[in-house]
Amino acid sequence: MARKAEASRPSTSSEASDSSDHVGLPTRSAFLWVALFVLFLNSSWAVYHIQFESLPSPLTADRAGKRGFSEISALQHVKSLTGFGPHPVGSDALELAIQYVFAEAEKIKKTAHWEVDVQVDLFHSETAANRLSKGLFKGKTLIYSDLKHVVLRILPKYLPEVEENAILVSSHIDTVFSSQGAGDCSSCVGVMLELARGMSQWAHGFKSSVIFLFNTGEEEGLNGAHSFITQHPWRSTIRFVIDLEAMGIGGKSSVFQAGSVPWAIETFARVSKYPSGLVIAQDLFHSGAIQSATDFQVYEEVGHLSGLDFAYTDATAVYHTKNDKLKLLKPGSLQHLGENMLAFLIHSAALNNLQKEMEVKTENIGQSKAIFFDILGTYMIAYPQRLATMLCNSVIMQSLLIWTTSLLMGGYHGAMTFGLSCLSILLMWIGSLSLTILVAILIPYISTSPVPYIANPWLVIGLFGGPAMLGALAGQHLGFLFIIKYSRDVFSKRVPILPSQTLENVIRLEAERWLFKSGFIQWLILLIVSNYFKAGSSYVALVWLVTPAFAYGLMEATLTPSRLPKQLKITTLILSLSLPILLSSGTLIRAVGTIIGILVRSERNPGARPEWLGSLVVAVLVSAIVCLTLVYLLSYIHLSGAKRPVIISILMLLALALAAVNTGLFPTFTEDFSRAVNVVHVVETKGNSDENQDASSFISLFSSTPGKLFEEAKNLKDEEFTCGWNKTVDYVSFTVKYGCWSSKDSRSGWSNSDIPVVHVEHDSRTTNGRETKVFIDTKTSKRWSLAINREAIRDFTFEVDAQELVPVGRKSEVDGWHLIQYSGGKNAPTKFNLNLYWLDNTTHSSQGAYKPGGSPLLLKVRTDLDRVTPAVKRVLDKLPPWCSLFGKSTSPYTFSFLTTLPVDF
Repeated sequence: MARKAEASRPSTSSEASDSSDHVGLPTRSAFLWVALFVLFLNSSWAVYHIQFESLPSPLTADRAGKRGFSEISALQHVKSLTGFGPHPVGSDALELAIQYVFAEAEKIKKTAHWEVDVQVDLFHSETAANRLSKGLFKGKTLIYSDLKHVVLRILPKYLPEVEENAILVSSHIDTVFSSQGAGDCSSCVGVMLELARGMSQWAHGFKSSVIFLFNTGEEEGLNGAHSFITQHPWRSTIRFVIDLEAMGIGGKSSVFQAGSVPWAIETFARVSKYPSGLVIAQDLFHSGAIQSATDFQVYEEVGHLSGLDFAYTDATAVYHTKNDKLKLLKPGSLQHLGENMLAFLIHSAALNNLQKEMEVKTENIGQSKAIFFDILGTYMIAYPQRLATMLCNSVIMQSLLIWTTSLLMGGYHGAMTFGLSCLSILLMWIGSLSLTILVAILIPYISTSPVPYIANPWLVIGLFGGPAMLGALAGQHLGFLFIIKYSRDVFSKRVPILPSQTLENVIRLEAERWLFKSGFIQWLILLIVSNYFKAGSSYVALVWLVTPAFAYGLMEATLTPSRLPKQLKITTLILSLSLPILLSSGTLIRAVGTIIGILVRSERNPGARPEWLGSLVVAVLVSAIVCLTLVYLLSYIHLSGAKRPVIISILMLLALALAAVNTGLFPTFTEDFSRAVNVVHVVETKGNSDENQDASSFISLFSSTPGKLFEEAKNLKDEEFTCGWNKTVDYVSFTVKYGCWSSKDSRSGWSNSDIPVVHVEHDSRTTNGRETKVFIDTKTSKRWSLAINREAIRDFTFEVDAQELVPVGRKSEVDGWHLIQYSGGKNAPTKFNLNLYWLDNTTHSSQGAYKPGGSPLLLKVRTDLDRVTPAVKRVLDKLPPWCSLFGKSTSPYTFSFLTTLPVDF
């Protein structure tokens, strides 16, 4: 890795004399370096295009045949489902969508192979509580009622024992209230229906049954999967799960979570036609960097099952907005997923030992998890964490041994040069991060939006890519000069026999080599850290360390200490970067695109974060990618004439990008890539009163996308909106710090009969302490959120129709509150009892008042109605076309009641 005592041991006079003629002027043409840089960019983009954008041709039903998969047939299902419009839980549209899926399942039953049994069940779940403990669900209890699912089981007729071993394929029919759900997840449902049709012609040879679950309630907290895995009679037969999801629309559906048993991903890698999957996505998901969850969490945490989780990730900016529509679904997307799933399911269901393969060995779960990644979407590598740990440990130990030996042989001079090369890495990172962060902070002051690149992500190249490279170049060059200065002082004293020009050339060539080797250092550090935390994506650090080190050792290192350094070969650079680019460049580009798309909905508490924070995240990510991947290439620029033209080009690119952002030349949002904006008719009341005569109302306008609402409010002047931070709205599950409010015509569109009741029925002190019984009637609302102050309440129980759904014990909290989220169908109950058990010494250290000067709150309630009042309709009609309502499990519908109960009720 590091050439032993390279130029650290001074040559003798004769040796120096013999070698001096071989040390020429260390320069390269600017054209050569620019050509290498262009080759690097084009190669990276080509890898991305092939890996993520190359899709198979859609097949018609005739071309696919009875046993194949036809995208054209699957697309008909997607068209039918999106034709119902948004269909959230409790809506008439969802009832129509369920009936459609049920009817299509019955058709599959009628057309199945004569030796195949297809069983169809319209499952109606009971009222229950979903208490997940990880990720987004900490501090929450999710309660559901009156959910309906379509369940379809395929198995051979004459092997009844096959019922006891099943593969579950799961996705959800329901959407958020703001979206037709073409991607999330009508595309999944369409694929599953076409898969079930094809599987019904294969299953006579199966050794396991295949269950297709079309659930509802996923968008309200994964409730559909929970109700199935805890209530359905087939639940105990399931051996592993395949969950289909979407975090965008179309493109390749990739594995982004693999369970604790590596068999599934290893088999998928072997038998799928177009394998696609990245363990780095799993790392990001589990780290919390991507704030989301899928049904797979329920199957793992509640059902104790392993399997695979797939997701579409193209155009993540359209997620849960009106733009999740059919026209953005790329041709070939469904064909890609369908053919992969068909091959995998046929192979898996035909195995005799499926149950044995999927046994979870709890003592080795950490080491048995798989590392997986695809190469250009045509081949997938999968291996267990145990092997990954062995590889990483081996490389780390060898690297440390080589570096230690090299430094010991190099002596004081080698150690000092090593330290200066480490300094060059530090300066590179400081320079790169400083410039990109500066641009990120500057953008809100020169643009109408702090994230002006949402609809045109390529602007990031000029806004952040250019400054990142400029800062990295400047920082590394400064380190280059430090190495030269130190080496010049040392060499001039220890090797005085060399001509001054030759000595200068030797010093510059030696500095170049140390800059190249400094790339080993940063990747070694990253490998050590990622291996310590058992990150699956440690393979990226491994390949970026081992491949360049091998190329350097093969092409540059020598065991002859008398030989003076020569200029680094171009072949060394090409060999160093070929494999790392192939294995990681597409993934890194996709990571940037995904983060940019997520910025549309990144404001969980609108107005609570600095406007520039979203751009700062993108800036840091781009800087990290530049510093990590360009370190080897940049080491070649310092002895070339490319520095000045490159710096000038970068500055021009940055100036053009900033000018484009400042002038609005490229729109931040378009009709296909909308800003997430919510308009809510709010009615505020106080609890413990059946009359609620003091209700007040207003229209609230806020956005989950960073930035103020100046552009959106331009057309709303006659609606009398006031925008700013002067009125905080607590929506129970989140708080709007910045938004717009208007009271114009807010008293119409609702009546007192809609106002929920939060009434204290009983309050007493017993030998066990203070107990309070609260009656809650949500009236016409079947979707609501309730927050309980855990700084006052020791524990509580929750009852529905005399059934205790939430017993005493096992209550987590976030910021001093426990949140209950409820969602149900049309026949869901609306009357509930809450029994509160108080702490002996109640404090309110972190509980702020609902209004300035108010008393601390005991309960906060928000009830939602999917109703557009006249005032809300006017606002929606006047918003720009690039605005879209945004939905998620914790966000309100277009009409909400906010009710509070103070501690001193």
